[in-house]
Amino acid sequence: MADTKREIERKFEFSEKASKAARRALPDLTGTAAVAAVRDEGTVDLDAVYYDTPDQRLAADGLTLRRRTGGGDAGWHLKIPVSPGVRDEVAAPLGDTVPPALAALVRSRVRGGALEPQVRLRSSRRVSHLLDADGALLAELSTDTVRAERGETTAGWTEVEVELADDVDPALLDAVEKKFRKAGLRVSDALSKLARALAETGAEPPARPGAGPADGAAGAYVLSYLREQLDAVIAHDPAVRRNLPDSVHQLRVATRRMRSAFKTYRKVLDREVTDPLGDELRWLAAELGVDRDQEVLLDRLQTRLGELPRTLLLGPVRGRLRVWNNARRSGSRRRALAALDSKRYVALLDALDALLADPPLLEGADEPADSVLPKAVLHDHRRLAKRIATALDLEPGHERDLALHEARKAAKRSRYAAEAAVPALGKPAKRLAEAVKKVQTLLGDHQDSVVAREALLGLGVQATAAGESAFTWGVVHAREEALAERRERELAEVWAAARDPELRAAPRG
Repeated sequence: MADTKREIERKFEFSEKASKAARRALPDLTGTAAVAAVRDEGTVDLDAVYYDTPDQRLAADGLTLRRRTGGGDAGWHLKIPVSPGVRDEVAAPLGDTVPPALAALVRSRVRGGALEPQVRLRSSRRVSHLLDADGALLAELSTDTVRAERGETTAGWTEVEVELADDVDPALLDAVEKKFRKAGLRVSDALSKLARALAETGAEPPARPGAGPADGAAGAYVLSYLREQLDAVIAHDPAVRRNLPDSVHQLRVATRRMRSAFKTYRKVLDREVTDPLGDELRWLAAELGVDRDQEVLLDRLQTRLGELPRTLLLGPVRGRLRVWNNARRSGSRRRALAALDSKRYVALLDALDALLADPPLLEGADEPADSVLPKAVLHDHRRLAKRIATALDLEPGHERDLALHEARKAAKRSRYAAEAAVPALGKPAKRLAEAVKKVQTLLGDHQDSVVAREALLGLGVQATAAGESAFTWGVVHAREEALAERRERELAEVWAAARDPELRAAPRG
């Protein structure tokens, strides 16, 4: 079983101007912020072998996977970047091969590649504990004398690391940095020991694709947007496997944005190539969504029950809801993980990489972005307008509910189209995206109400069959029905703002 901890640290190195005397001893941190004492914990020898693919796919994304002996935490460690200076360290027991739990977390990057030893780091680490006035640990201060070995190439350096204990204010790192600067220490440019070892042994990982297009052509902007979404899928994959909050939702959103871009920018990319990929993205989102959709529905029903006075809660309603939820979610997480572990998923990632490496560009790809993108955005906006008009022309009821659901999907596509165009078209596209998002949110709440009412009818039937009162389920159903009616009345006003001619004017940067 792998264990995880949040690692918040800052690495320092001596500046070239630092004196030899300064390099031999660190400044005393006693009295710095809340540090009341510095306790020497001795010196340990560490031996770490870092694993990666031969083309360094993990290092390119800032991940490190190592097998380390020595010290108090010998074992396998996978470090996943969270934000600058913050990483999640996932640990597994020491063994001769990469633990399956860690291999799964890097699968979206490694895929069919082999994880092999790339660099060996031998370190002599002097450790001190920074303590507060009560003797509680604030941070660990380490001075590492490092020797890196990559084949016949070696490199050596000394670095200082301050890692916060759990729940300690990160402001302590700022105070330490200020004290260290006066002593000739500066924040290290290297993100990790591995990054520095690769740089100093001449094996830096290949550069990631640029953050933006190299020219003003429509194709460059569309491909840059698609790369962002694929990167999001790859980055959220480990979070889904770790069952982190909102991770499934974020991964599904990235798949939807790619699918929408394939359809919206059909003048840029050949649909004969992208449509099959869109179908595979739909499959992935569906497999991941079973558990997530049920979770959202449960939260909605629990909220509605919580809004009722106790006098309207007749029978074991919360117990009934719990049994119903457990039955529906049985195996749903296993289904999501099975999808991520499947050959079909890896084939999809490889196919998306291949698409970006050799895109099926059409003539529109070479045209200026400020000519092609507005037309595509407005086409999707007009499509949304037709869907909404169709829905509002229908009488309230099942057919209108279906039509509003179709309008909701069109609103997502219109919003994603505008968001994708923001880097090229600027504020007008951003304003349009924000306005359409409000339409999407309203329609989403309406659709959630439709789904909730279907579930409430089923719960009422189950309660009746078990000899329980169905009254409470009927009350919640009536409230959901009233909410849906309010959303339908509000739609006209929200939509009027989203179809403002100023917003729909052909955007320009």
